[in-house]
Amino acid sequence: MTERTGTALVMVDLQNDFCAGPVARARFTGDPAVLDAAVAGSVQAASAARRNGVEVVFVRFVGDPAYQGDSWRRRDQQLGKRPKCLEGSWGAEFHGVAPAANERTFTKRACFDAFLSDGFEEHLAAQGVGHLVLAGLYADVCVDTTARTAFQKGFHVTVLTDCTTALHLPHETVLHFMRTVYGARTVPMDDPQAWTTPAPAPSRKEEPCPPLN
Repeated sequence: MTERTGTALVMVDLQNDFCAGPVARARFTGDPAVLDAAVAGSVQAASAARRNGVEVVFVRFVGDPAYQGDSWRRRDQQLGKRPKCLEGSWGAEFHGVAPAANERTFTKRACFDAFLSDGFEEHLAAQGVGHLVLAGLYADVCVDTTARTAFQKGFHVTVLTDCTTALHLPHETVLHFMRTVYGARTVPMDDPQAWTTPAPAPSRKEEPCPPLN
């Protein structure tokens, strides 16, 4: 079994329908400059990872109705949501950065969690990755969902604070939640800790049970 000491940067949903154009602008109701900064930061993070020999893994979303479950379709109907990132469309294409020839891409079909992409977890295991650095969109949707599963599966999680932003909730609230619940490291990409796997936690000594009277 490969020892899981490696680090991988996971680029989450850097696609046109989330990053730019009318669909993204209509959906993100905050300051457009905040979204642009998160996207620009993610592009820089990919370059930094490549310079430092850290594997970069891309995750993309496709939302075609054919991939949606009944609950997804019902939600969209109730809220008036239109499908995004349709397979083969401009909206589904990568924005700002694209995988290099030797970098893997994994596809989420109408789901939030990268671990539901075919082959994603198996690839990480084969590469001995035990630490995921997350960048991309959105902090309170697909980034959080992936971080949650990663934590439960034993991966260390780092979220690059200047390479993401939240869609529905205050950004700092989301980061605080991930620190508290997943023990996530939330740092900017220029923090050297961002690219290092946390040291193993010391083993806890079992306390003997008190004798029964």
